[in-house]
Amino acid sequence: MTEPQHKPEPPAAAPAPGGLPPAAEGKEASPQQVNIQIHLRKIPLLANLTEDEMLRVRGELRVREYARREVVLQKGGVGDSLLFLLSGQLQVIDITEDGRAIGLRMLAPGDFFGEIAVINGSIRSASVVALTPVLVALLPGATALHLFSHSPSVANQMLRFLAEKVQRDSQFRALLSIHNTSKRIYSFIDLLKQKSPTDEEVVENLPTHQDIANMINTSRETVTRTLLLLTQQGIIKKGTHRLIIVQPDALKKLAQG
Repeated sequence: MTEPQHKPEPPAAAPAPGGLPPAAEGKEASPQQVNIQIHLRKIPLLANLTEDEMLRVRGELRVREYARREVVLQKGGVGDSLLFLLSGQLQVIDITEDGRAIGLRMLAPGDFFGEIAVINGSIRSASVVALTPVLVALLPGATALHLFSHSPSVANQMLRFLAEKVQRDSQFRALLSIHNTSKRIYSFIDLLKQKSPTDEEVVENLPTHQDIANMINTSRETVTRTLLLLTQQGIIKKGTHRLIIVQPDALKKLAQG
């Protein structure tokens, strides 16, 4: 990849609400990191680009690295790039009217974000914070818009993604309206679970107990106590940054009350 020539996305001038620091500029990744860790065909949105389209994307991407807890995007900032998470883990955060930071969803390698501001030409509608050291690739908005309108594979992927996002956000709002805290945690785990290659139901890249607490408006101690109870009942088994749902039907029954 050629040396990135574009300037990083500018952070918003004002401090973020809710105690978040301004968006960090990040550090330009070394060519070695870029060559080793950027495999664009593994990013679902870009996987089926033509060679000409891929060449254009590769030439215009700039790659930045951010430290843990740095703000990658800030709500209210300029939205002139589509971003891809290459490595590490990010959390999308919104700020309530009373200044609390609420986690909306987690992002894993291969995910893209910042698409709404690019499509609408608007400011960022949420903040994104690094939960671990991360590598992020930024694609200029004009190039992203060209792909949305001229690449059928990208357009189809984007439509499917937006439909799933609307459904997921609706499910998450319903989850937050549950008054019983334990039931809210059960529902959250049930919402995150997915099928593994071995046909197990698992939660990969499990957030920390504190991050889960922030996302569903409860305390870290409550999350820890509830997960321990599920483990003792044999409903889940906890691994390193993952949960195995041993009894999916039992978990769903608890979530449904």
